[in-house]
Amino acid sequence: MRRLAQAPNLALATLWVQMLRDDGVDASVQREYLGAAAGQLPPDQCLPEIWIEDEAQFELAERLLHALRHRPQRRWECRCGELVEGGFDQCWRCGAPMP
Repeated sequence: MRRLAQAPNLALATLWVQMLRDDGVDASVQREYLGAAAGQLPPDQCLPEIWIEDEAQFELAERLLHALRHRPQRRWECRCGELVEGGFDQCWRCGAPMP
């Protein structure tokens, strides 16, 4: 078992672990309940962590997490005239897909 990363909050940690699991990596969240100890322990020791169960999957997990954390950001104009920025594949104004 090896630590892959520290997440800024529990919501992101569970999202990252679920996406890793969806790609076949056996991952888990550790320190998920230490948020309650913040103030008694140093803040960096209270953040949730992502751990990989199988050492053979560690490099794959690193690549997958990097791709997840660095998703492409786009900027495009929808046919309705709305400027859409970020990782959105669909217009938030009219619902049209990205061309």
